[in-house]
Amino acid sequence: MTVSHQAPLAPGWLAQAPFTLTAAQRHWLFRPGALTAGLRQLGQVRLRVVAEYADGAPPDEAIAMHIAPGSPVWIREVLMSVDGVDSVPARSLTPLTASHGSWQGMRRLLTRPLADMLYHDRSVTRSPFACRRLALPLPFFRMVANLPGVSARDAAWLWARRSVFWRHGQPLLVAECFLPDFWRRVLDGRATPPLKAHERR
Repeated sequence: MTVSHQAPLAPGWLAQAPFTLTAAQRHWLFRPGALTAGLRQLGQVRLRVVAEYADGAPPDEAIAMHIAPGSPVWIREVLMSVDGVDSVPARSLTPLTASHGSWQGMRRLLTRPLADMLYHDRSVTRSPFACRRLALPLPFFRMVANLPGVSARDAAWLWARRSVFWRHGQPLLVAECFLPDFWRRVLDGRATPPLKAHERR
């Protein structure tokens, strides 16, 4: 099995959602296609960039991308809102060299979602999903816990998902989680029924 067909597992990450999660949680954690397309079924989606910077790859994320821990990577952290309510933080990483090559478009997105460069290129493949509950020492946990209105205690109850996109042998790791206000919106019936998976074109 090639790396592009492997779920980005590491200690704590699961290839399947536990049965203790609700059907809605399992749906969103493993929903295929562009997440922004699904969010637009719920309301108006806006994206703001939290941070973009170069750093060394943390061990958990390096394992997922099949690169050495500490390797230089480019990181993009964003927060998506639905009808003005902060709903989905996301963290994306790619090797620093790839951010100037195969994934250079990542540096030019500004407030556009990653989907704008991922779902119109047939050379891009995507791994299966992995999921887990957020916890230290995950960098994604720290990002989420530092968001306004989210405490470390809140973040520890949130479930995240991640997958790796591959282009010309270069990985782009994308992790996303769903904030409590997102689940309240889904569970109180304001979601547009039925929620259909967005098929990649």
